[in-house]
Amino acid sequence: METAIIKQEIPYQMRTMGLYLVIEANNGLMLIWDRKTTIHIKLSPEFNVSKGRVCGLCGNYDGSANNDFTTRSQAIAVETLDFVNSWKLSNCPDATLIQDPCVHNPYREAWAQRQCSIITSSVFSTCHSQVDPSPFYDACVRDACACDSGGDYECFCTAVTAYAQACNEAGACIAWRTPKICPMFCDYYNPPGECEWHYKPCGAPCMQTCRNPSGNCSSQIPALEGENS
Repeated sequence: METAIIKQEIPYQMRTMGLYLVIEANNGLMLIWDRKTTIHIKLSPEFNVSKGRVCGLCGNYDGSANNDFTTRSQAIAVETLDFVNSWKLSNCPDATLIQDPCVHNPYREAWAQRQCSIITSSVFSTCHSQVDPSPFYDACVRDACACDSGGDYECFCTAVTAYAQACNEAGACIAWRTPKICPMFCDYYNPPGECEWHYKPCGAPCMQTCRNPSGNCSSQIPALEGENS
């Protein structure tokens, strides 16, 4: 028997907020994309009320990280690959372990560690007690080692941006960019006091734009880094 797949059009709103593109569907799903390598998936709180409404690679949204590796057969996986492969489509090959990119590109490792050390440095000191920098530093080094054929600096910048955004959501706003580290030059062209675009490290949760003339946004959208007027 063949299984029929019904595609349903779900109304949504799309708006640009700071550096991000935010897509908010009427069913409670929200995607926040930095237009590069990072995407945040958010669900409205109502999905947390009824256990079992959410499952898959992002966990079940029950507030506990202990059972997030629940497989398609409802078993708790110990190994990451077992969990990931349980959710793949039947016509897809199994995922396999990827070699540490710093081992594959050893000439990049020292550069990656030096650049990514900003995450564990005094620049982010006010955030370290709020958000553990260790996994973000490790991810930054991996990404910086892996991007060895163009766009290498962008991989580093997006990795640091991910930590800065986590700090922002935890209540620690960090102005970490400089003219030499992942710069934003909008303020150079728009001096303070002019009613133009200016860079804000933590942005604003909502603002009026051509796509959002009312200036009304979901309360689930965090303050986002970028250019604001």
